Amino acid sequence: MGVLDLGIPTGVITGDNVRKLFNYALEQEFAIPAVNCTSSSTVNAALEAARDIKSPLIIQFSQGGSAFYAGKGLSNEGQKASIKGAVAAAHYARFVAKDYGIPVVLHSDHCAKKLLPWFDGMLEADEEYFAKHGEPLFSSHMLDLSEEPKDENIATCKKYLERMSKINLLLEMEIGITGGEEDGVDNTGVDNSALYTQPEDVWDIVRELSKVSDMFTIAAAFGNVHGVYKPGNVKLSPILLKKHQEYVRKQLNCKTEKPVWFVFHGGSGSVKEEIREAVGYGVIKMNVDTDTQWAYWEGIKNYYEGKKFYLQAQVGNPEGEDKPNKKYYDPRVFIRESEKSMSKRVQEACRDLGNVNRL
Repeated sequence: MGVLDLGIPTGVITGDNVRKLFNYALEQEFAIPAVNCTSSSTVNAALEAARDIKSPLIIQFSQGGSAFYAGKGLSNEGQKASIKGAVAAAHYARFVAKDYGIPVVLHSDHCAKKLLPWFDGMLEADEEYFAKHGEPLFSSHMLDLSEEPKDENIATCKKYLERMSKINLLLEMEIGITGGEEDGVDNTGVDNSALYTQPEDVWDIVRELSKVSDMFTIAAAFGNVHGVYKPGNVKLSPILLKKHQEYVRKQLNCKTEKPVWFVFHGGSGSVKEEIREAVGYGVIKMNVDTDTQWAYWEGIKNYYEGKKFYLQAQVGNPEGEDKPNKKYYDPRVFIRESEKSMSKRVQEACRDLGNVNRL
């Protein structure tokens, strides 16, 4: 039995198919890597990786990554470039994903309060797509209002979920702060107490959002840190997720052992045992960005180091002064090396999360 046996189709999935996938991941205790992409090349690399090990995948775009996709030459006043980039990236991913033969969740990453125009622009595109096709353009979106007061965070998320539920979109929200720095958001100096979400906070979210829909995930902080940093005296504590599940289960008085879909942020550099522990407590999605960025760069670095003497001029190399080097500096050659290196790292993330041969 795999995800395709559940009737989940290949290509970008939305609505009930996302629900089926996440419930299956929860039951089978595996999680799906959410790979941050910034170009068609990185999208291709991630899709290729998942196809080759028969795994579902989450492709996601950040606000900065979306602006890059549209082109850094465009003004991003009013988040216009980020909106255009996200929409263009979503259409591209939709166009090719089905040919890779895997289910794909299409997601947007952290959206802070100051970036809400970007979020609104994507939702408008979702609603337009829904009107034509009966499903949203994206599968899900993330609101990260963790820097705002808890009540405001939950109330705003609830308001957006009411809008999103009408077109079968899933909402990811964050409570507690992920440390470190990513995509221009710097939390390296936050107080350690803010890096650990409390069970009562998780219950407040579940209680309020469940009044609207069950289509939401929670990124609860348990010492997570974005990027490659030494978190000082911050300790990653997945056991907190178990306590959250137990608390929510008690409040709901339900038999379901893990009533909450959790998301693991700041997973780069984490100990594999801690990753597996978090998955066992209900993590069904883990963000992967820093490590895949390095892998993409490493592909170019290794290629250059191996072909360095063929990459110093258009003509002239160790084989002769008049020998052309075009076949070595063709972007299709060295970018392909980046894709292969990134694909290997995505596959490693899938293995760490138990997400192999799940079709």
